[in-house]
Amino acid sequence: MLNQPRKQPVWPFVLMGSALGLAALAAVGTWVYGAYSMSDPATTILAGMRIDGSRVSVKMPNCPSDKVKMVEVYDSDSEKLLWRASSPKTSEGKRGAITLWNADDFLKTSSGAQPKTLPANLDISVTFAGVEDGTGDVFNVRKVKAAHVPDGQYWTRDGSRTAAQIDAQLNCHDSN
Repeated sequence: MLNQPRKQPVWPFVLMGSALGLAALAAVGTWVYGAYSMSDPATTILAGMRIDGSRVSVKMPNCPSDKVKMVEVYDSDSEKLLWRASSPKTSEGKRGAITLWNADDFLKTSSGAQPKTLPANLDISVTFAGVEDGTGDVFNVRKVKAAHVPDGQYWTRDGSRTAAQIDAQLNCHDSN
């Protein structure tokens, strides 16, 4: 026989191609899972609100080491700023339990008075001292008023909760 080139086995190339295909599929699957889990509404952190007559209170979730720096209240439909306050004086306010439009609870407030009729949706935003992070939520005023939550609790999209239950949603890594 004449010297013919020796044929290389094909199976190493098939295995390498399969491994690369599986790696690409795993990367795509991981990306899809990550995108889905980050946008999963079940992982939304809930804030709470209660309306007692003309008194409007909110509870924003925070860790023991977080202190509220500023709260802003907007008419969610028009995006008009209704009230701003900074540097809460009370321990409750520093921990995210805030009575809106109560100037006595803050070192500095805007001159905005509470509207006689609240807008349909209130957008509440809170920032924390020493960090650029904050939290917020939009509340449907009609739903909050209709909820009749028990004393010491706040309305949330998932039912009434106490301040401790609202804070417990966070994974706090400190013991302050």
